[in-house]
This record gives sequence, structure tokens and C-alpha cells, in this order.
Amino acid sequence: MTQAAKLLYTARTHTSGGRHDGTSRSSDGRLDVKLSPPGGAGIGTNPEQLFAAGWSACFEGAMEIAARKRKIDLPRKCAIDAEIDLVLDDGAYSLRARLNVSLPGLDPEIARGIIEEAHQTCPYSKAVRGNIDVTVALI
Repeated sequence: MTQAAKLLYTARTHTSGGRHDGTSRSSDGRLDVKLSPPGGAGIGTNPEQLFAAGWSACFEGAMEIAARKRKIDLPRKCAIDAEIDLVLDDGAYSLRARLNVSLPGLDPEIARGIIEEAHQTCPYSKAVRGNIDVTVALI
């Protein structure tokens, strides 16, 4: 981190039991979830769903910034369908992701520009860049 960098927020969670009947709770109590393996019979969510929710929410915020720079309002019904795949390949686990972005009513070229800028600036997109397969598409 550079000297000019300013810490804005630190998320803190406590997780026990992992994805197999575990729990995860944030330090402020706003997040309190049961965990279950993907596709399992458990009643909880899984880390892939949490990652999809976090990334898509952050990405929408990055799109809002990109749109504001262009003096454009994002459509009220904009949405992101995030898909996170848990992949097992040669005995090793990895992730793969797709962000399907809907910006109804925006010119497709303008929408693509907003999406491309958001993908360059979104902290989640930056964190996974070069680490996992990612497809971002305007739908």
C-alpha cells in the first residue's frame, strides 16, 4: 500500500466448521449465515454464493462510478447475474466466473464501455484478474 492509500473499511468475520455445516458471522452481527456444501442437503449457503453476491454488488457500484463519469444515470432496472463455478480439475479445485450484466435502455456501445471500465476498477475484478477464468457479458 502506498503512503497515499487510505484504508476505507475492514470486514471481519468469524467462521467455524467450514463449508460442511459451518457458520460465519460478521463482527457487527449483520451477517450471520449457516454454511453448506454446494448442491448438498444442508440448509446454509456456500462460499461460492457469497462470493457471487459480493462481487456483483461491488461491480454494480463500479458501474455507477463509470456511468457518473459519463454523466449517465444507470437504468433503475440494471442487474447482474453472477455465476461462480467450483471446478475440480486433475485433483485441484479452482473457480470460474461469469458476470451477465443487464443495462436495459442504454445504447449497447455505451453499456459495454461502462461494463469494461467497471471490470477494470472493481476491487473484486482486480483481485481475481489473471487468477481465474472470467467472462463479463452484456445481456
